[in-house]
Amino acid sequence: MLLKKLTEANGVSGCEDEVRQLIIDEIKPYADEIEIDVLGNIIAKKNTTLPGPKLMLAAHMDEVGLMIVSIEKNGLLKFRPVGGIDSRILVSKPVHIGKEKIYGVIGAKAIHLQSPNERTIPLTIEQLYIDIGAKTKEEAETKVNIGDYVAFISDYQKMGVDCAKGKAFDDRVGCAALIEILKQRYDIPLYTVFTVQEEVGLRGATVATYSIKPDIAIVLEGTTASDVIGTKEDQYITQLGKGPAISVMDRSTIANPMFTKFILQVAHQYSIPVQIREGATGGNDAGKIHITNEGVLTAVISLPIRYIHSPNSMIHLQDYKNYLELTNRCIEEIAKGGLI
Repeated sequence: MLLKKLTEANGVSGCEDEVRQLIIDEIKPYADEIEIDVLGNIIAKKNTTLPGPKLMLAAHMDEVGLMIVSIEKNGLLKFRPVGGIDSRILVSKPVHIGKEKIYGVIGAKAIHLQSPNERTIPLTIEQLYIDIGAKTKEEAETKVNIGDYVAFISDYQKMGVDCAKGKAFDDRVGCAALIEILKQRYDIPLYTVFTVQEEVGLRGATVATYSIKPDIAIVLEGTTASDVIGTKEDQYITQLGKGPAISVMDRSTIANPMFTKFILQVAHQYSIPVQIREGATGGNDAGKIHITNEGVLTAVISLPIRYIHSPNSMIHLQDYKNYLELTNRCIEEIAKGGLI
């Protein structure tokens, strides 16, 4: 299954090699031209000689992870986060280190050795380490290097009623959708971009947009679903099982009202369930895309994800099907001249 392959591949920001090659292998039969730019973005082009507005679709390949920053005398490894990670979820998680995928486990001082006060305070990154079973610094240095990337180990699994869990749904769900879109035929110049380094500053999208100079852009993303215990209903942002989410505002973008209305009309026309992404936290590649060059008419369609930026996040598979269907229908309507 495509989602399984994509989520189980590693691609921490700045080291997207494995997932990039997987995507290239998937899209080769369907793209007219594939370009890899200096930062490592994949730009897959289709119908570029056709008349009409130049449409860019973007989803980021990279995922949050860690980087080794020092090797201690006892062979334990210190690390720093790459992207936004809650340190509270890290203890005991298995990881792969470097291109050789050295196995490790994130550890901390045992609870039996903690003082009563220490037990009440969440562990910080500084208190954590990765154990690869090495007894000395010299032994560890034969396996890993400072600067090696660290990715979580987590299998994709279906669970419950039409749900799935795995790592890196943010934003391998968007990548999977782009791959499926490339298999279709559209009467519009299409540029599908699998971007790098979104999680550390929207970097790949910035240079790709500058190069492509699109007229219209749709960003396919994953976003927080907070419909869980401890969150008030008016703070849910999005909910699993209620369809893809349309952004109106976040930390980096205020959505174009005309484009938002267009997407909602398309959803209504084709009976596709959608929800409005409530709240204004976070950001995504749209934050850079819409202000590049002379500006780009940009919208964001997101898939709700519970426990986002963790080794085990959760999605609703019907949401994913509707996410893909909505994007497909929007492209068709844009090609007919329904937007501009």
